[in-house]
Amino acid sequence: MSAQVPDLSEIHAFLLCATPDAWIEAALAEPEMMLVDHANCEKKAAGTALNLMFRYLGDFELLHKMSRLAREELRHFEQVLAIMEKRGIVYPHVSASRYAAGLRAEVRTAEPGRLVDTLICGAIIEARSCERFARIAPHLDDELQKFYLSLLKSEARHFRDYLHLAQKAADENIEPRVTALLQLERELVQSADGEFRFHSGVPGKG
Repeated sequence: MSAQVPDLSEIHAFLLCATPDAWIEAALAEPEMMLVDHANCEKKAAGTALNLMFRYLGDFELLHKMSRLAREELRHFEQVLAIMEKRGIVYPHVSASRYAAGLRAEVRTAEPGRLVDTLICGAIIEARSCERFARIAPHLDDELQKFYLSLLKSEARHFRDYLHLAQKAADENIEPRVTALLQLERELVQSADGEFRFHSGVPGKG
């Protein structure tokens, strides 16, 4: 590999499982869909950050971190878009995977639980994205490999920011809640999915 992978030990220690090899195989079989859904994920990540900025005006640290995160995710979206254009990849409407919806279905409705859970889900999604970029990068062409490895540092920082903000917003230790949501995440990653997406589970078995 031409580029060095940063230390992701914190990410690997946080997640309860690695991305299955079957997902890697599916991503390599559907490289255009991988990029299309990656672009969608970047837009959604920016949207999540902006929604938090509109909803929680009293936390200046959250506002600053989410503003930076939204800008970075939109920049990543632009970078994916440029690669798609260069490669002649059409950008169709595609259905979302059940991954993020599955996590957010467990978000509590009353505050501060709603904010805490939303931030924990953000941390989990960023951690999984980081892990998948690193897992798929060695199998990609030089341009995509370099691009995906370039995303690892910011994705890892987003993970840490979300987790820090979640603990700050909570009135109790968040570890039990983090563990519960991570257990759900592991089920989503390891269970069958009918179609390939960037955050899908094991494809082709749904």
